[in-house]
Amino acid sequence: MSRFAVGFCLLWTSVTAAADVAWLAKVQTPPATIPETKLSPLLPGPITRDTWLAERPKLIAAWREFLGPMPDFPANARWTVLRTDNLPDVTRELIEYEGEPGLKVQAYLLRPNGAVTQRSRAGLVALHPTTNDSIEPIAGVKGEPRQHTGLKLAQRGFVVLCPRCFLWQDATSLNDAVARHRARHPHTLGMAKMLYDAQRAVDILAAQPDVDPNRIGAYGHSLGAKEALYLAAFDDRIRAAVASEGGIGFPSTNWDAAWYLGPAIKEPGFARNHHELIALIAPRPFLVLGGESGPGAADGDRSWPYVAAALPVYRAFGEPPRVGLLNHHQGHILKDDMLDKLAEWMTVYLDAK
Repeated sequence: MSRFAVGFCLLWTSVTAAADVAWLAKVQTPPATIPETKLSPLLPGPITRDTWLAERPKLIAAWREFLGPMPDFPANARWTVLRTDNLPDVTRELIEYEGEPGLKVQAYLLRPNGAVTQRSRAGLVALHPTTNDSIEPIAGVKGEPRQHTGLKLAQRGFVVLCPRCFLWQDATSLNDAVARHRARHPHTLGMAKMLYDAQRAVDILAAQPDVDPNRIGAYGHSLGAKEALYLAAFDDRIRAAVASEGGIGFPSTNWDAAWYLGPAIKEPGFARNHHELIALIAPRPFLVLGGESGPGAADGDRSWPYVAAALPVYRAFGEPPRVGLLNHHQGHILKDDMLDKLAEWMTVYLDAK
């Protein structure tokens, strides 16, 4: 984390000064029935701010060892504009930049129209779900209006970067993308590649002249929610995050797929779990959106134990803890009412001074 301009302790100070959404207490209320979930203790003894700050680097190192090594990040944050779409209230650019050294990544960059002073806007990395259209729907280029999350967030005043996941960047299939990645990095999981690329997206977003690098958030739905969880956990530049229907628990979705964490997570005695990542995000605001028990839902009541396990870490930094689960019961989908909640979460925790 030494490459980041904002240190963890300074970040904690600024987060504790933020206002709160009016419905914060609601998303911290346990469901009526809590599924039984076995999670290892985050610490062997009481969790205090000091004991957690001592444990945090060890936990990061353990996760990094599991995920595998990735190369150093490119020193530059340059990008090339491939196409510009002038919309009524947003300018949308298809851009290209260097991800891993020597590898290009494409993304849509969306910014509200209108004059603005330097470094005055909040920025969002918006990570797309599983779709062969990759970044086209989230940026509003194609697909149903409900899929145009990145465009809608730009219309609400955020500068939004929608990077293409490596699974669809110059690959003929998901397995082809994984094979190419493992050929370059034989000992590195697909999730490590996604995390690396998401961090690189933060580099590009933070370099935008109108973006305040201290007010950057992350959002993702489904596959993108998995990426948002990891990005917020391992990059302290992310000041607030929302993960929609990613499936926090290993049994909830296909976390054992080759492009995520692989089969090791099913081996007896595997030590890691995602309550640790939520704890690593603390005290930065983190919201899980779940659709249980609607069709195809990946998050919901079953996700509560992971949030609850991290609550003591959040409380060690002060009250109120800015973490929670909002179960909308609408299934594996993000409807406009939840987009409103997402936008409010980001507005309050990125814009409040």
